[in-house]
Amino acid sequence: MAATTLTEADSGAILEIDLAAIVANWQDLRQLHAGPVAAVLKADAYGLGASRVGSALSEAGCQHFFVALLGEALALRPFVPGAMIAVLNGVIPGTETFYLERDITPVLASLDDIKRWKPYGGHPAILHVDTGMSRLGLDQREIDIVATEPERLHGIALRYVMTHLVSAELPEDPLNHAQHRRFMAARKRLPEAPFSIANSSGIFLGQDFVSDLARPGAAIYGLNPTPHLPNPMRCTVRLTARVAQVRHIAAGDSVGYNATWIATRPTRIATIGVGYADGWARALSSRGHATFDGKPVPLVGRVSMDLTTFDATDHPLLAAGQWLELLGPGLPPDDVAHDADTNGYNILTSLGRRYHRVYGT
Repeated sequence: MAATTLTEADSGAILEIDLAAIVANWQDLRQLHAGPVAAVLKADAYGLGASRVGSALSEAGCQHFFVALLGEALALRPFVPGAMIAVLNGVIPGTETFYLERDITPVLASLDDIKRWKPYGGHPAILHVDTGMSRLGLDQREIDIVATEPERLHGIALRYVMTHLVSAELPEDPLNHAQHRRFMAARKRLPEAPFSIANSSGIFLGQDFVSDLARPGAAIYGLNPTPHLPNPMRCTVRLTARVAQVRHIAAGDSVGYNATWIATRPTRIATIGVGYADGWARALSSRGHATFDGKPVPLVGRVSMDLTTFDATDHPLLAAGQWLELLGPGLPPDDVAHDADTNGYNILTSLGRRYHRVYGT
């Protein structure tokens, strides 16, 4: 009889997601912040599965969630009953009734958002103030208008006033305290409401950045919020890929597209069924590595759409059917990101749908 489901035995790559570690990271951040802490679940919980992550955090007591898009909020709602779900990217015209019907909280990021939401002001909203990111949020001109025309906000139930830190992962950056000053000055000119300021790294900036609601994302998923220091968060993912084939090539033979890597000795090449279609960045070509038995196995040649090759010469026990670790405690996403000249966010959110996903609790 033909197999009807993928299992660890017949899958080419396995992505293990540790929900207990995700919950523990959130709990650690809540303790450190000494106040309420939300969870940012945008981009499908940074690629790890918003429904599963949201359910686990909700059961652990998280009552505040942030996503980027309304569609993400609507998909998440059944898994976090009773919790606040806020949409960060503003209100698209014509979508207001979705917020009302599914109890979704909009983040008002412009004068147009405020005007559009005013007829529904009895339903809570969050007001976003821009203090230096220059993407979304009321800029100084708009703050001046709202301050001199307070009727624009009359009738709108502000759940929080928030801002977004630009360089929180760099604690010595003067912009952190400049943003804090701008935000506090803006709050004095706006209706009184609870406030939210710290993202993952902001929680580690100290007492000045404690607010009524922190909004960590990356740190919950194990990315390092303090890149100048050892990572205080637990690893939450492990990605392993089965070796499809090991072949011997001679010195002078090339590997992969465009022959960008040439063997300088007799070499054993191990090929896995993971490529850039699975989120394994092409930028890792001849730069990254996997691990086998805890030791590095260099990636050689170009990462292609479905396949990646490794130099297994120094690993005589590595054979077809065995597993290479691409992500895990010994090879965290931040390290892979360094090799790919990107950040850990990019590594996690790029994880593809062809992996067999296993959720551990």
